[in-house]
Amino acid sequence: MRLFTTVAALRCYLRQARAGQPNSEFEVGLVPTMGALHAGHLSLIEKARKENNLVVVSIFVNPLQFGPTEDFHKYPRQLEIDRQFCEPAGVDVIFAPTPAELGIIPLAKVTPEESSLPVTEVIPPAAMISVMCGRSRLGHFPGVTTIVAKLFNIVQPDKAYFGQKDAQQLAIIRRMVQDLNFPMKIVGCPIIREPSGLALSSRNQYLTPEQKAEATILYQGLKQAEIAFHKGEVKSQQLIAIVKAQLARVSSLQTEYVELVHPNTLKPLTEIEEVGLLAIAARLGSTRLIDNILLDKRLPIVAIDGPAGAGKSTVARSVAQTLGLLYLDTGAMYRALTWLVLKSGISVDDRPGVTEIASTAQIDLRMSDDPQTGVRVWINGQECTQEIRSVEVTSNVSAIAAQKAVRDVLVQQQQQWGEKGGLVAEGRDIGTHVFPDAELKIFLTASVAERARRRRADLLASGEAELSLEKMQKDLSERDWKDSNRDIAPLQKAADAIEIQTDGLSITQVTEQIASLYWEKTNH
Repeated sequence: MRLFTTVAALRCYLRQARAGQPNSEFEVGLVPTMGALHAGHLSLIEKARKENNLVVVSIFVNPLQFGPTEDFHKYPRQLEIDRQFCEPAGVDVIFAPTPAELGIIPLAKVTPEESSLPVTEVIPPAAMISVMCGRSRLGHFPGVTTIVAKLFNIVQPDKAYFGQKDAQQLAIIRRMVQDLNFPMKIVGCPIIREPSGLALSSRNQYLTPEQKAEATILYQGLKQAEIAFHKGEVKSQQLIAIVKAQLARVSSLQTEYVELVHPNTLKPLTEIEEVGLLAIAARLGSTRLIDNILLDKRLPIVAIDGPAGAGKSTVARSVAQTLGLLYLDTGAMYRALTWLVLKSGISVDDRPGVTEIASTAQIDLRMSDDPQTGVRVWINGQECTQEIRSVEVTSNVSAIAAQKAVRDVLVQQQQQWGEKGGLVAEGRDIGTHVFPDAELKIFLTASVAERARRRRADLLASGEAELSLEKMQKDLSERDWKDSNRDIAPLQKAADAIEIQTDGLSITQVTEQIASLYWEKTNH
């Protein structure tokens, strides 16, 4: 693990690291922090470690995001402890610059006549910083976005990781990346909590044992509102009142706000139509605490992963039909794009040309009334359901799917489908990468011998040449190894996936098992 304190040294190191990897799939993940690292930060680091070749953790107590009366000077600084925390977690680089290194004048040197720190600022949309924490922490979010934009420009990561606990910050940074065309992805990660339910925070160390016990009322209030929501309550006024009634049980707690907003736009909601972010800020003594919970009416996503020959596609179509959900046929999306590229007369090896087509293509999927057809496919308004199964498309789709830029575009489109909820998708990394927050994750598998037997039966039924079971088992074992060790979209079982071993089970039996798990999720 390397530690850098200057921009020049870090840039030199990253430039050499990228140059030493001729593979264009080399990716850098950034975890921006203010230090005082804890298990919440570790969850971000672990996710970054799984998804990138190189992980950078920045440690910088940002003076721009602290108000005049806030805890900048007493905010915990423990670089050596943080270094010891990062090394076993697999962090490659710690970037710990001084304010001067980032061109920021320390607070102590700012004169009273100066209305703000003398630095070019990145200002988020006014509507996003006039709610929640923005009401009382004037200048906080411009301070955050200014430094985060600097870090993005310095590190140039492919992905950056932020916790859902700071939900307003997460939404604002996502908007900044979109508006300023940063070529990267923002990854939001779930809140990590203590056994009591208290959301982990570096500021928790300010709390006395008695205050830590009292602070659990924030999560208890949110959970009471969640229970009411699942019983049918969607009105903002009632949900907020439920939370406030719980908070009032702790007399020493000073509530700053309880608000219900849209999690992406931060627009205040009068009622929840699809999804709402219910958020709290409060003080115990001098310690400011925040917490939030997502209240989601959208139907769950079913993510099915597993090795080749496990029957994922057949099961996914069957589950979608049974549950009345969309089958997000990701393979059909790659085929549709391949068909459009071929139709446009562009070589599949012309990566810039293919990327340009992919970036502007609009793919639409709709469930067919005919179970044999499964999903009907349109691209740029033209139906291509039958055309994408041609020999020409089949022989070229692998060359298209192997291009990282294409995959990034289509994964983004798939995730846009996921924002609506209520779909079934299958693949190698659906639950780990495409829909990491899917409510139901299935890892569908079977023994190599069983998968070989099924594949041989399918080939014989379609009139293909007969292959020995031994040869097919060997081929599948090799495919499993390649799929599990590939640079792009490796086959992995998500930590929270439910494994279903399908030896001896029919499609109907597997479908019924997944449907039962789904109804458990929807009925809570």
